[in-house]
Amino acid sequence: MKTAIFTNKTMHFFLDEHTSKLPDVKTTIFTTMSRLAKENNALNLSQGFPDFDSPKLLLEETKKALENSYDQYAPMAGAPILRDTIATKIQRCYQQNYCPESEITVTAGATQAIYTAISAFVKTNDEVIVLKPAYDCYEPAIKVNGGVPVLFQLEAPAYKIDWEAFAKQITPKTKMIIINSPNNPTGTLLNKSDMLALEELMKNTSILLLCDDVYEHIIFDDQKHQSACLYPELKKRAIICASFGKTYHITGWKIGYCIAPNELMHEFRKVHQYNVFSVHHPSQIALANYLNKSDDYLDLNAFYQTKRDKFINAIKDSKFTFTPTQGTYFQSLDYSNLSDENDMDYALRLVKEHKIAAIPLAPFNTDTTQTKVLRFCFAKKDVTLEKAAEILCKIN
Repeated sequence: MKTAIFTNKTMHFFLDEHTSKLPDVKTTIFTTMSRLAKENNALNLSQGFPDFDSPKLLLEETKKALENSYDQYAPMAGAPILRDTIATKIQRCYQQNYCPESEITVTAGATQAIYTAISAFVKTNDEVIVLKPAYDCYEPAIKVNGGVPVLFQLEAPAYKIDWEAFAKQITPKTKMIIINSPNNPTGTLLNKSDMLALEELMKNTSILLLCDDVYEHIIFDDQKHQSACLYPELKKRAIICASFGKTYHITGWKIGYCIAPNELMHEFRKVHQYNVFSVHHPSQIALANYLNKSDDYLDLNAFYQTKRDKFINAIKDSKFTFTPTQGTYFQSLDYSNLSDENDMDYALRLVKEHKIAAIPLAPFNTDTTQTKVLRFCFAKKDVTLEKAAEILCKIN
């Protein structure tokens, strides 16, 4: 079946389902819900970005960097001062050492880091295990590189991993496992026992571990991020992707980094140098100088826990039900008491009739009918959260 035709005076080019490398990929749910929020003049708690300013000191450092003529390409792996600063940050947070020269690369956001890691290692027919619900960038990257996503669905509301069942997904074709903790969209964490179970499963294999750690500094109730670098059998095979955007409220800057052992980073950079080469130079200098002057990322847990608690306390008398999120700046709300509609239909009705936008969880699951849950972003000003709570409490 022909799906598109491109024409000019001399050529007719037909695209069909056999030509497209990603025939099933549609516009991301984030783009869809943000567009609907704008069209309906609705409060947008769908896409994960703050509506408050980034740190003033960071903006001042950016202005200085722009004025100091950092106008040309940064080194392919990233500005040395920033890689040194990242190494110091990792040592401080996890007491682990990564060489700035050979084991740290600055990337154009975590999504680019994830895509690059998959492109560098996944070959045709390689299997990659993905825990569902999962962020939506993993599977297209696997497929476009010829890999086969092996989807392991977790059950709501706890989304706990049955490691015995998980082990059955591993085959001789398994090339990579992807983990995301804290998880987007569920807000759940992998704890120490989870990481030990994963370490035991991966022992004596050559399977790689790709870690999406973008919310590593947004964890609540005195819990700690269990980075793969803390576990020797995981560290030696782990490609860890992180984000400055989530940490410093600068999602629009699209800047992050990747850490991995030398031999893995060597392969990662082979792809990175051709799909990005280098990242915006002034931003790298600004972030390095800012990190050397401020450790406010260490207070991010408390900052966002205050917002989480404000939001859930404000909606405690609504008909939505919930378990407080363990991490990220997303709170899942169950609407079973309000409607029998599937989550996509209910999300559409919310944005059109009640003027508030959220993200349905169906696009993140293998079973799109599994839950009646929507994801709301609470990385917002207090006035925004108060307005959102007022709307949600009125729904019946």
